[in-house]
Amino acid sequence: MSTPSSAEGSGPATDGGDRDDGVDGDDGDGVRLSDWDVGARPLPLRPDGFGVVRPTPAELRDRRLPTADALPRPPDDRFRASVRPVTPETRRRMGETWSPACPVALADLRHLTLTFRGFDGLAHTGELVVAASEARDVVSVFRALYAADFPIEEMRLPTTADLEAPPTGDGNNTAGLVCRAARGATSWSAHAYGLAIDLNPFHNPYHRGDLVLPELASAYLDRSWRRPGMVLPGSVAVREFARIGWSWGGDWNSLKDYQHFSATGR
Repeated sequence: MSTPSSAEGSGPATDGGDRDDGVDGDDGDGVRLSDWDVGARPLPLRPDGFGVVRPTPAELRDRRLPTADALPRPPDDRFRASVRPVTPETRRRMGETWSPACPVALADLRHLTLTFRGFDGLAHTGELVVAASEARDVVSVFRALYAADFPIEEMRLPTTADLEAPPTGDGNNTAGLVCRAARGATSWSAHAYGLAIDLNPFHNPYHRGDLVLPELASAYLDRSWRRPGMVLPGSVAVREFARIGWSWGGDWNSLKDYQHFSATGR
């Protein structure tokens, strides 16, 4: 999500209560699912434009939301993937997440569709836009994540609506290209080149000083409490991205960006 920085500040909001909180329903197949309306509760803004960091609601301390399908689900449990140029229709759906001012041309990007396993235990179809040079390797990573039953809540193309929405602190979209500057910097993020992916951001938040992103994800700063969807040292996600030469923001020292993998080291 961001470029490493040495600045540190006061600690974030923290959570209390039992670790059993927040698992409310059952999908009928023994998979317990949380109950939460994502994006329904805008947060007040901080002076830096982010939302105010608040303790994680009980429903999200062990977050297992079902996937809302944006694309048709695969017909069976077999992993499927496609790698295609960005078509005019895909470009339209991307909205302002890309423009001619971005540091990468559309011709140098690829639109991926990928099978992923949801927290509901079902196979779903997701989308990413990444650099053409990395596309096949990225597919191989998500093939391995699917084989390992690593759960992903959502994987859809970010849109103009996402860029313009007020912060609610509960987003969890796994995404690649978004043409923007790095957090706290004026230089382009690796996401702006299609050279970074954020994986389950709520389960794997960004943390620098008193800032936690997403702003309601403070419960997931406790990396000793292992819950599905988390990226941990030595886990399949870290191993697979390392295999293709990508680094992990959870290894940074001056801040932690547990969701962030990149081909650039930033």
